[in-house]
Amino acid sequence: MHYERIDRISEEVRRELDRVLREEVRDPRVSGTWSITRVEVTRDLRYAKVRVSVLEDESRLPLLKALKSAAGFIRRELGRNLNLRYTPELLFETDDNIAYGAHISSILQDVLPETKEVQEDDTP
Repeated sequence: MHYERIDRISEEVRRELDRVLREEVRDPRVSGTWSITRVEVTRDLRYAKVRVSVLEDESRLPLLKALKSAAGFIRRELGRNLNLRYTPELLFETDDNIAYGAHISSILQDVLPETKEVQEDDTP
């Protein structure tokens, strides 16, 4: 039962964090194709590990730097909008699962033989 509460809080933090990042953070490094894949809040609600997936490799590091520099503002906005005893400190990490999956897919396309469509001969 205790874990259900933490899971619910983690999901609330994830939703509100996504909204704050998309609507209120004005840093140009936060634009682009990214998504928050997971938020894990500790049981004492002091910390939240935020996993962010970024499709473009070149924008991964600037995005993380922007998120870390805006962490105080983001935390303050979360505190205003969520009814929690403590607003967790945000720890941002990249989630490479989507990029890894795309890489494996491209390798498989190179290795697997192409499917050839059967062309019909002109029959008299």
